[in-house]
Amino acid sequence: MIIAVDFDGTIVEHRYPGIGRELPFAIETLKKLRSEHHKLILWSVREGRLLEEAVSFCRERGLEFYAVNRDYPEEAEGHNNHYSRKLKADLFIDDRNLGGLPDWGTIYEMVHNRLTYEMLSERGQHEEEPPRPKGFFKSLFKK
Repeated sequence: MIIAVDFDGTIVEHRYPGIGRELPFAIETLKKLRSEHHKLILWSVREGRLLEEAVSFCRERGLEFYAVNRDYPEEAEGHNNHYSRKLKADLFIDDRNLGGLPDWGTIYEMVHNRLTYEMLSERGQHEEEPPRPKGFFKSLFKK
């Protein structure tokens, strides 16, 4: 899938124009999704130096994006008569989602298992999930 990911309030705490602390498991979850062959696009209101800071923040933590604020890396305004800031993504992860941002464990589960909110909700109503062992995220991100 092509997944567009917001930065402020989604990967890090909202401190725009500064950079807040990383939200728990955000970078590790995104790296895991990338390793599963999803294309990640950083989709942010940030531009110029502020955008470079966000990209550097992620890169320093080992997270590289397929593209930044565009559909593919080579896309450039003026060189593509179809250029638009509206991305052609399969999924958007943003703290401004209706209902807010789920925790990154839930996000991973939804993407990995291709679950919608409705499916996740129905599953919770009709099935009792076995308790997860301690260290759930550690088991996901073994090196």
